[in-house]
Amino acid sequence: MSGHPEIHQFPLLHFPGAIIVVDAPGKLADMAADLSRHTHLGFDTETRPSFRKGEKHPPALIQLALEERVYIVQLRKTGFTEALAALLADARVLKAGVGIRDDLKALQEMRPFEPGGFVDLGERAKRRDIRERGVRSLAARFLGGRISKGAQTSNWAAAALTERQLRYAATDAWVCLKLLPFLER
Repeated sequence: MSGHPEIHQFPLLHFPGAIIVVDAPGKLADMAADLSRHTHLGFDTETRPSFRKGEKHPPALIQLALEERVYIVQLRKTGFTEALAALLADARVLKAGVGIRDDLKALQEMRPFEPGGFVDLGERAKRRDIRERGVRSLAARFLGGRISKGAQTSNWAAAALTERQLRYAATDAWVCLKLLPFLER
């Protein structure tokens, strides 16, 4: 299945569960305690887009997905606490995402930590000779659905996120969790 010119014909995928916005440092410890009891998470980050050459922004959000809930961490409000660093370093909790090398590098620039348990689904797809390895292509191939990219270039660093932004961010991380069984090895 090379390329998906008909991706737009697939049904839109929407995360159906609860979206929990983590917007205070104290909430990170509760989130980390909850997530550290699980073995598999979907992972993604969102960064405010840059429209000028050389302009670069730190990640604004980290999304961590379970089947029934997604935590959306607003890093500007929470900071990068020890509890969050410990969760991202915990090798016992698999965190599945697509193209996560740059995400992890940007997060490590905010606070040094040793990433543990990260699974790059794009790399797994590459080892299986799948040419189209982006989250949209993988969702179409394995889940029979498409992801809306409408909110992709919005301001992720905004103090208040819109419902559309929250749904987009949650769906991206949740889809990574749903893809993991298809790319387990």
